[in-house]
Amino acid sequence: MKEHDARATSGKPAPLIADRSDGRDNNFNLIRILAAGGVLVSHAYPLSWGGAVGQPFESTLHGLSLGMVCVWIFFAISGFFITRSFDRKRSATSFLTARALRLFPALAMVTVITLLVAGFLLTQAPPAVFWSQAGEFFVRNMLLFRIQYVLPGVFESNPYGPAVNGSLWSLSYEVTCYTGVLICGVLGLLGRKKIFATMALLFLVVYAVAMVVELNPRIEQLTRLGLPFLTGMVFYIWRQYIPLSWTLLAASAALAVMAWFTPLFLPVFAVSLSYTTFFAGYAETPLLLRYNKLGDYSYGVYIYAFPIQQLVVQAGVTTPVVNMAISLPFTLICAVLSWHFIEAPAMRLRRRTKVPKPIETKQAAE
Repeated sequence: MKEHDARATSGKPAPLIADRSDGRDNNFNLIRILAAGGVLVSHAYPLSWGGAVGQPFESTLHGLSLGMVCVWIFFAISGFFITRSFDRKRSATSFLTARALRLFPALAMVTVITLLVAGFLLTQAPPAVFWSQAGEFFVRNMLLFRIQYVLPGVFESNPYGPAVNGSLWSLSYEVTCYTGVLICGVLGLLGRKKIFATMALLFLVVYAVAMVVELNPRIEQLTRLGLPFLTGMVFYIWRQYIPLSWTLLAASAALAVMAWFTPLFLPVFAVSLSYTTFFAGYAETPLLLRYNKLGDYSYGVYIYAFPIQQLVVQAGVTTPVVNMAISLPFTLICAVLSWHFIEAPAMRLRRRTKVPKPIETKQAAE
């Protein structure tokens, strides 16, 4: 069936997401690094003053902090591009290989560095006690689903507590969402819009239940993070229909403002934030596109910032702004080194692996 053209029939038409999504000229690397920086800024407050201190915007956004807003941005972007990744190759093996190479080499490196610095320079515990737990710390943090945040004798007197790398919590949820994409792809649901729409509606039902009924905390968190991720998936699957329109942007912002007075604020805000992210990501601004020449440093910033900020606090800095000022340059240095020497080389390995024959999936006529 011929795709419906959602653009206006008179005047200059608004571009569709599909018009901008095939190439690499976009602003998502810049958006991701800004989001990672936002997490650093948000964490500076509780790390400096203690966990009882709220993060920026929590009181304004119904408990949603600046850091969580930035995590939602990450999940919306991931939902779109991870879905595109499977859709273009339709190979479970190549999909899993790509995701593993993107995530785990840098995670392994930051975990090893954390253990070495903590074990030889920071810990107040006896060496035998510290190193007896080092192996478990590495394995659990690489598996992600039973993350170990504490090491013996490390950061125990810090205001926030002894958490070594509290940012890793979101990675397990991201991997869970990746698994959802894989399942949908293998079952052929990414190309069967009606069935996928039904699945999306079922997710919304679960989300609604989680709003009124106390469920397992992990399930509740997965629904909150899953909504922006699902929104990104929807934007990809229906990219031929969704315009990048100033009118739609203003309407989504207005809906979020109106929803602020209702219990629906968080889900409405998640969708509005996701649309705003893609509107900005595909905005044609040549000056901003120059950032792409540098690299994607966002993952490195995200996984290195927390331990560096904790180290700054242990050095005696208990002012959030000063923590940001000191932590940011050191975090950027680690992120740049991680990208050029770990992440980018690991991603290039994908080209050396043999790509299996794509999975044959039945595509329903739309």
